[in-house]
Amino acid sequence: MKFLDEAKVYVQSASGGNGCVAFRREKNVAYGGPNGGDGGRGGDVVLECVGGLNTLIDYRYQQHFKAQRGKDGQGANCSGASGVDAVLRLPVGTQILAEDKKTILADLTYEGQRVIIANGGDGGRGNAQFKSSINQAPRRAETGWPGEEAWLWLRLKLIADAGLVGMPNAGKSTFLSAVSRATPKIANYPFTTLHPVLGVVETDGNEFVVADIPGLVEGAHEGKGLGDRFLGHVERCRVLLHLIDGTSGVQAAIEAYKTVRAELVAYGSGLEDKPEIIALNKVDALIEDDIDEVSEALKRVSNQEVLCISAVAGHGVTETLRAIYNHIEETETKKTGVSWEIPVTAEV
Repeated sequence: MKFLDEAKVYVQSASGGNGCVAFRREKNVAYGGPNGGDGGRGGDVVLECVGGLNTLIDYRYQQHFKAQRGKDGQGANCSGASGVDAVLRLPVGTQILAEDKKTILADLTYEGQRVIIANGGDGGRGNAQFKSSINQAPRRAETGWPGEEAWLWLRLKLIADAGLVGMPNAGKSTFLSAVSRATPKIANYPFTTLHPVLGVVETDGNEFVVADIPGLVEGAHEGKGLGDRFLGHVERCRVLLHLIDGTSGVQAAIEAYKTVRAELVAYGSGLEDKPEIIALNKVDALIEDDIDEVSEALKRVSNQEVLCISAVAGHGVTETLRAIYNHIEETETKKTGVSWEIPVTAEV
């Protein structure tokens, strides 16, 4: 299934049915009076959050959604049936924006959530509703009220526990394929990954979801290399794993770290405040002295510990996963007040 994280759709709720002008006509009933029924209510446009989806590709091919109009009222005080709702089934993490792409109308964050984005019109009243002491045979009925219509933007922001960030060709896809059953495309050139990929990771009997996004470049927060759309997929992550290519040299590694950090700060939305784990990747291609030199330089720049890993060789991967899970547990502790920590030990 192809991945699509943004789509534009047109939605239209239905108008209500018209009221009916009718009179009771029955043998031996001289003055039956009015008995016109009310019109049915028009259908709504409903957004439903469902599981098992992680793309908006269905909305590339169908973009117009219209609810069913309410049925007209009938005689014998029969009200019209309500129209059928138009239901859009969307993946968890979908945001609904107005046509200006700035105003957030709804945010679908859990499975089973339903939001009415356009209300159907009420049905018109039949002539039985207008009967009074001075007008016992009204010939008046209302037409149904109109529905609502709008162009909407659907924007998918994947929900994962941890997000992989870094420059292109830093080894993010290799890391994800090594720790999960995800099968992202892997090659020795930048921008091999063109869309986000999710993988379920298990460590010490605990599972969490990791999101791999395409590499970031300078100016990503402004949309360069579609970076603003990719960064949106890690907005909901609890912790970020920042992978840096160790084979690029000391100066290039420092510049890569500064570039990605600058993009996270410039993008905003709290990305710069998320817990960050820095990992020097591809250490299997370096000698011990080079590993120490690059890692010490990154420590001085970032003011935090730097993990040395190799996704291909498996060196330091378990330690990294435990560190990620401990950060996830710390986030849960703030909500529940209960925590248990997995000890982080270096691999032999």
